[in-house]
Formats: sequence, structure tokens, C-alpha cells
Amino acid sequence: MTPAINLAKKKKIAHTVHQYDHDPRAQSYGLEAAEVLGQNPQQVFKTLLFALNGVANQLAVAIIPVSEQLNLKLAAKAAKVKKADMANPDIAQKVTGYVVGGISPLGQKKALPTFIHQSALEFDTICVSAGKRGLEIELAPNDLASLTRGEFVCLCQP
Repeated sequence: MTPAINLAKKKKIAHTVHQYDHDPRAQSYGLEAAEVLGQNPQQVFKTLLFALNGVANQLAVAIIPVSEQLNLKLAAKAAKVKKADMANPDIAQKVTGYVVGGISPLGQKKALPTFIHQSALEFDTICVSAGKRGLEIELAPNDLASLTRGEFVCLCQP
């Protein structure tokens, strides 16, 4: 079990865990998950961390479809800061307690401001990392928002 799965169980959130054999040669962890699980890439979301106003350890979380790119201007706007930069992977791992490629938005060591791309609301359920490469958790977007105290915003160019 991972902290992400334990949190969903503890809060009695309906969820499904999907496990697959991660290929270390995969170019994109998220697209690999969508392909192996036979899921729509718009319904599988990746967890990205970004630094606020150039402060390396002041982070926020963006949850976007694996087929999309994070727009840092939209991320900064969502976080109500002037500037957003992608987080240093080493700092992201330290702050969340998860390894890159397996960072879950759930059960992180420290609660961070969390923003979920609004397209999540188009689906009954979405998949996010369950805290390990090769492990996904499927749950309702509103349950994800509840567990992360996340808000739905536009994070990608339409």
C-alpha cells in the first residue's frame, strides 16, 4: 500500500487501483499508463509540481491530462503569483515523499496548494498516480478535489 491508497481507504472514497508493469524505457510515465491500462489519455492525469515566484521550495501541485502540457502562466494565475517554474525534481521528491514518475497528488508528506485541470469534470472517474511507477488510482474528480483540497481551473491551453 502507498500513502495515496491508504488515504482513499481511510476517507472511505470509492476507488479502483490499477497495477501494471512499468517499462523503464517509457518516454512518458503518464502516456504509458494510459496505453497499458487501455484508458483515454484525456482521462489519465499526471501530477506536476511547480515553484512559486522563483522560490525553489515553495511549491504547488498541478494535475493535468497526460496528453497535455502545463501552461506555467495559467498555473501562476491559478496560484495567484506572478511567476511559476517547474519544480526541481529532487525537491519535488523530498517534499512529496514520492519518486518522480510516481508522484501522487494524494498522501503527500506536506499539503500543498493543488490545482486540477477543469477537464477532469468531464469524466465520472479519472486516474492519477497511486504513488509508485506502475500504480494508478481511479476515483471521481470531486473526490480527488476533496482529498487534496484542490480547485478546478484551466491549466492547459485550449
